[in-house]
Amino acid sequence: MKKSDIGLIGLAVMGENLVMNMASKGFQVSVYARRASVVNDFINGRAKGMSVVGTYSLEELAESLIKPRKIMLMIKAGDPVDSVIEQLLPVLEKGDVIIDGGNSHYPDTIRRTKYLEEKGLLYIGTGVSGGEEGALLGPSIMPGGSEEAWPLVKPIFQAIAAKVENGDVCCDWVGSDGAGHFVKMVHNGIEYGDIQLITEAYHLMKNVLKMSADEMHEVFKAWNKTELDSYLIEITADILAVKDTDGKPLVDKILDTAGQKGTGKWTAVSSLDEGVPLTLIAESVYARCLSALKEERVIASKTFKQTPITFSGDKNEFIEHIRKALYASKIISYAQGYALMRAAAQTNQWALNYGGIALMWRGGCIIRSVFLGKIKEAFDKNQELSNLLLDPYFKETIETLTDSWRIVVSTAIMNGIPTPSMSSGLTYFDGYKSERLPANLLQAQRDYFGAHTYERIDKPRGEFFHTNWTGRGGDTSSTTYNV
Repeated sequence: MKKSDIGLIGLAVMGENLVMNMASKGFQVSVYARRASVVNDFINGRAKGMSVVGTYSLEELAESLIKPRKIMLMIKAGDPVDSVIEQLLPVLEKGDVIIDGGNSHYPDTIRRTKYLEEKGLLYIGTGVSGGEEGALLGPSIMPGGSEEAWPLVKPIFQAIAAKVENGDVCCDWVGSDGAGHFVKMVHNGIEYGDIQLITEAYHLMKNVLKMSADEMHEVFKAWNKTELDSYLIEITADILAVKDTDGKPLVDKILDTAGQKGTGKWTAVSSLDEGVPLTLIAESVYARCLSALKEERVIASKTFKQTPITFSGDKNEFIEHIRKALYASKIISYAQGYALMRAAAQTNQWALNYGGIALMWRGGCIIRSVFLGKIKEAFDKNQELSNLLLDPYFKETIETLTDSWRIVVSTAIMNGIPTPSMSSGLTYFDGYKSERLPANLLQAQRDYFGAHTYERIDKPRGEFFHTNWTGRGGDTSSTTYNV
């Protein structure tokens, strides 16, 4: 019997579609799921007639594969991954590869890579983005882990990955241990930001400009032919055009409480660990948390006086201001995400290819957009670019958008429309380009109550001072000064 090129465990939405994708590219795939009925339904249904082999134990799965074996896990992140790894160990040999294609937290991937390498096995933690359609037709794939494993999976991964206009493949090696899952985590954080920014634009058009869903559909459809050309803008236009059975917009009947799976939260927490101001993405996570307080919000809406809408400007002009504010905020979101990747790369000693990452996100994934081509160009010109805002294209672009950005944010504030991500993005931009911030007073306060010391503008960096502000303290200072 012919042996399979790869095995896959987990036949939920993403797993099924990845198998179909692999089989359509000429690979034979062995599949396994905890319940035999799931395997039977798949191979006798959707995968019937394709090069897909059903297996009913991990021993049978391992026996069906070409050596060195390659087994991909498409299962729930966390303890289930550790459990399946332990179950696989007795049936695998040195040099075999385990691939985790779920949304695992990157510290877990770092730990698992080390653990399996010590046992002579190879491990890959890979981000897979694109949802059901991407998995079937070509996702963005972000592999990291045991570099020796990359040549073994590269032909399969690059065959099934998305391709962009010039044929570039949206899959390449990211880096050691947890690098792949870290980059996927940041991708998801940026996705949170993109989605929140779009909803803020929608909120402004709906509540301030009193636009109908059909009118907004036309606006987003037009925006998708500008610099905002992206998958998320495209699907927003589609969503706004869909009617319920009574002919009214379906979007208006959806409860305004957002869900999340944790990757956005991980991105925000990671930014705090690295000391990187990821303000826009963090606010997009908090916006989902606030939306979940539906019952409290209903009570509050009846408790507090509502701000009256007083907009009286030119409607089309303000729509263009919103478009520019959305684009400016989007630049900030990506600038912050890339700054986080750079900081984490230094911490974890990852050699990340930032232009290559933009290419991997250029197609197949949820945040795919024309905009990412500009990011790739920026890092191709300067791999050491410390912040995307310092690239000439992005510097000049955001300067042309700032006036509209301020108009939109101030209009939102005056009309009581929450724009947490647009507003925090603008605040970050103003802070980033400020030569002097009020942290001098902050550090004086820290020294006053905790003897945390401070540096002086008239002395070299790295020289610390403490003042006995009250005359009652001593000369002893803390050793906890951090900058």
